[in-house]
Amino acid sequence: MDMSESPDQSFASVVALRRRADQLEIEAVEQALDAGWTWAQIGLALGISGQAAHKRLGPPRARRRGRQADKE
Repeated sequence: MDMSESPDQSFASVVALRRRADQLEIEAVEQALDAGWTWAQIGLALGISGQAAHKRLGPPRARRRGRQADKE
């Protein structure tokens, strides 16, 4: 982060990075599930429990896939 940025620009950068990180995490989880990984394995890779991973990342995946199926 450039220290010459205004606080508004700095916070905008932080928000953009968080959104990108969230998207990368979702994509990694989808890839892992497609490869046959369990929620326990995914949780271990993320440094959380499998249950926490499923709670945080599980249901939206199904909704996204449902929307994709509706478009086809």
